[in-house]
Amino acid sequence: MSEYGTVQKSALKIKGLGNISAGKKKKKKDKESKHRLEQVVTSQNEEEVKTKKAYVDKRTPAQMAFDKMQEKRQMERILNKASKTHKHRVEDFNRHLDTLTEHYDIPKVSWTK
Repeated sequence: MSEYGTVQKSALKIKGLGNISAGKKKKKKDKESKHRLEQVVTSQNEEEVKTKKAYVDKRTPAQMAFDKMQEKRQMERILNKASKTHKHRVEDFNRHLDTLTEHYDIPKVSWTK
């Protein structure tokens, strides 16, 4: 047992911590540092706004007219679809199926014939 006589029996000590029971120290909030940080952020935002160039539309008049007409047609389609209820859609679909020829009907399959 003399070999183990010099062994330290207490808890391990980590460098830099000092007392373990002290726990973590809370940092004090510095109002001035917050204020400085806000100023830096706002100044950066102002610089970004100044450096951004205005959006330039590089489309030709024909392209702009084309886009305008497409948007207009799309709005008409949306309004047309929104105006019908489900019941009206089903009725229209049934009318369409009635106008089709019998070629599209499912043939009856029977094992007896």
